[in-house]
Amino acid sequence: MRWRTLKTKRQHQPQSAKIKIDYAPFWPRALGFLTDIFMIGLPISLLMMMFFGYDQIHTASGLDVIVNDPKAHTNPPNPIASILQIALFLTTYVWFWHASGQTPGKKLARIRVVDAKTLENASYWRLSLRFIGYFISLITLIGFFIGLLRKDKRSLHDLLSGTAVIRAH
Repeated sequence: MRWRTLKTKRQHQPQSAKIKIDYAPFWPRALGFLTDIFMIGLPISLLMMMFFGYDQIHTASGLDVIVNDPKAHTNPPNPIASILQIALFLTTYVWFWHASGQTPGKKLARIRVVDAKTLENASYWRLSLRFIGYFISLITLIGFFIGLLRKDKRSLHDLLSGTAVIRAH
């Protein structure tokens, strides 16, 4: 086929309509998040218990320290264990999100995390920012529920990181 012929065929094709994005609603996102707490959190907690001992499970959490709970004074957390646990969570979540856009829980819920502009897998930087945004959403609590009020159903951590959660088809 000649270049001239290809060029004229392209010019006569109508411009494609704007792609409709199927954003994931709140409940599948919540299901994925809760599933991940068990499927990712349980193995990490068991690893922490193997390395730092059974007593590590009974220490105060970082949240207890922040809110000045009396438990934090009587049984303070091991800072090395806490930092390592957060690093393992960050690495695991970001790796899953970058590799396929899905953690095991998101795969179960048939949703995936993407870059909000390109709808492709987001960069490690954006995904790390999204993970940190989880803590901000957790502290404010309203951060998780902002998506209920928005058309694009993006929560605070999605808005901060430039990501979106869409249905995986």
